Amino acid sequence: MSVRLRKWTNKEGVVLQRWSVDVQIQLPGRTLQRVREFSPVNTRRGAEQFERQLRQSLLDGSYGKEAEPTPTTSFESFSKVFIEDAKNHNKPSTIANKEQHLKCHLLPFFGSMALSEIKLADIERFKSTMLAKKSESRKRRDDSTKQAKRRRYGNDPKELSRKSVNNSLGILSKFLHLAVEHEVISHAPKVHFFKGKNLKIDFLSFEESKRALASIDPEFRHALLLGLHAGLRIGEIIGLRWQDIDWSSNNLTVQQTIWKNQIGTPKGGRTRSISMTAKLSQALKDARHLRGEYVLCTAEGGHFQPGSLKWPLKRALLKAGVTRPPGQSITWHTLRHTYASHLTMKGASLKVVQELLGHSTIEMTMRYAHLSPESKQQAVYLLDYEEERVAS
Repeated sequence: MSVRLRKWTNKEGVVLQRWSVDVQIQLPGRTLQRVREFSPVNTRRGAEQFERQLRQSLLDGSYGKEAEPTPTTSFESFSKVFIEDAKNHNKPSTIANKEQHLKCHLLPFFGSMALSEIKLADIERFKSTMLAKKSESRKRRDDSTKQAKRRRYGNDPKELSRKSVNNSLGILSKFLHLAVEHEVISHAPKVHFFKGKNLKIDFLSFEESKRALASIDPEFRHALLLGLHAGLRIGEIIGLRWQDIDWSSNNLTVQQTIWKNQIGTPKGGRTRSISMTAKLSQALKDARHLRGEYVLCTAEGGHFQPGSLKWPLKRALLKAGVTRPPGQSITWHTLRHTYASHLTMKGASLKVVQELLGHSTIEMTMRYAHLSPESKQQAVYLLDYEEERVAS
């Protein structure tokens, strides 16, 4: 047998075990070659792979010949390849996010390291370093200026949550796997993420939504309804055009999004069709104008900037008395959560909610599952109903 597990006891009486490989090759016109070595990867699968590599090197005559040293690629130099790949396959907002994480977190730690030298221990040290930043920021709480900022904005802007660290780890994992695809390294070390807490999704209650709609400036009422009654993201709201609305079928199609004046496809790269509520349909008809192609249009005929919609929403919420505890804020994305939450609470299936929101996986939509506990009861009642029907 060419692959076997060897066990022995050392001088200290400790039982050791290693997977070993025993390969014999008889080539025409040559003497029998036999090589016995321990596998560098101490698992059965690793030993079997090593045995195949060893047998191949004996067959092609490369065994025992010293290979030429291959040039090492540093993390920093490969980052240019990583960003170039992102520009070919990702949306502008995703590219900016990757560049930000590289600049602020990954390059300062891994930049000078060779990709082939990055091991699991280095990734764990990176995680500890990121969490240490959070601890250091907490030590500065005696600074009255920073205390005032925390009271105003909720959190120290330099504090890193485990979710933030996980975001950096996700980019690191993609970075290393791209290096494998480019054959810069043979394999990527496993990246272990922090187990996150099930964060509570914030959304407006039915009453809060009603008060917000009554308080919003009339010129932005249809924008608010696009969030509350259609679940559009802020970039999709400002990118919606009149040509995307089909009045005959009472549907609107999300075909584009705008981010920092860059027009692109919706998140996930797919368009989606949404049936309009009567209230949303009427609000859009009331907002019809001839200034330009965009539904939410400036006086000059162009599209709005996301930042310019921040204050109309805040004014409406303040006037309506809709507030949140310190450290929490209601944004336009909260309206998207509200749309999904209200649908789920009204009994819509998660599959339908997934399609309306444009989620790529059902796991993303499952965040709203807890809002319809009665659906589990109704499912069980179906069994009682079936038994009663059969008995009758």
